[in-house]
Amino acid sequence: MTTSTQPESTTTANLAMHIPLVVSPQAWEAARQQLLVKEKANTRARDALAAERRRMPWMAVEKAYTFEGPAGTASLPDLFDGRRQLIVYRAFFEPGVFGWPDHACRGCSMVADQVAHVAHLNARDTTLVFISRAPQADIARLKARMGWEAIPWFTVTDSFDADFGVDEWHGTNVFFRDGDRIYRTYFLNNRGDEQMGGTWNYLDITPLGRQELWEDSPEGYPQTPTYKWWNWHDNYEAEKAAPDRKWVEVTDAGEAAFRALETARKT
Repeated sequence: MTTSTQPESTTTANLAMHIPLVVSPQAWEAARQQLLVKEKANTRARDALAAERRRMPWMAVEKAYTFEGPAGTASLPDLFDGRRQLIVYRAFFEPGVFGWPDHACRGCSMVADQVAHVAHLNARDTTLVFISRAPQADIARLKARMGWEAIPWFTVTDSFDADFGVDEWHGTNVFFRDGDRIYRTYFLNNRGDEQMGGTWNYLDITPLGRQELWEDSPEGYPQTPTYKWWNWHDNYEAEKAAPDRKWVEVTDAGEAAFRALETARKT
């Protein structure tokens, strides 16, 4: 017989799990509908917060920065890759970080594991990049091992991370390019990074947002009909000029059915 060396107070074997009430399907649905009211209120509040975020003041980036990428030296404008919006996540993969040289920081690795296909962001004029202080050879090796090949990853060579609040802790900065001018538009860190990875959450922290007609955005901001721009990640180029007519019909019918159901529930 073996005895655990773990203190009894920290083991799960002796803990009794107190589950909630077990109810009928009808009672379960009633409880779900009651909670759904609060969840919808939370969704509307999140949308309102994103609308306020799109109206935040911008800060001009006056300093030039240099990075190393797979193709060599790159500037901050280069990181945009021809698009107007740039999201930069400062990951910790470098000497001195737990896991080096085999792995990046465990938290940063979880963020990278959750990143959705970047083609959807690119379709909304947005580029996502990761940066760290690891050499490119180490980054290429890590990306291949972890399946992160789709995430552009650059090496910081100057004070960029310190200048934008992420020299000692992870964080996400958002920038906007207007011609030759670059502006810092938003920043989040700590638990704010927990929600990142999905296309919608990334777009919600950009100055242009999701760019759909339902959004509350400043006058003149680009907006297109909801659902119509959605595509398979390998098919955006094929429909760059206009969405497929059949997809427009499908989404129109789906939205009409949804609206009718919502109206019926209210009455």
